[in-house]
Amino acid sequence: MTEASFPQWWPPRSLVLVWGGLLVLLSLTVLCAYQPWGGLNAPIAFAIASCKALLVALVFMELRHSSALTVVFACAGFFWLGILLWLAFGDYLTREILPPAIT
Repeated sequence: MTEASFPQWWPPRSLVLVWGGLLVLLSLTVLCAYQPWGGLNAPIAFAIASCKALLVALVFMELRHSSALTVVFACAGFFWLGILLWLAFGDYLTREILPPAIT
């Protein structure tokens, strides 16, 4: 095979930068998971996860180049996901913790 038969394709610079950013955020998540920050571990982890989700939505889902209506529906989907998570977490918090039954 000659060298001309292979396509010369490189990913766009923005995709490579976002991939690198996601790897940095992943390493930051792992680093923060091993730090004894008490009650701050969960909010820090959620903030990092939100940044990763925003990068994926904007670049890989191509929301930054989409119409306003597409962005509105994507935001509505995330809004409803938040409501579902809120209700599930509320259900978890309001359940009674019962001791195991003695048989």
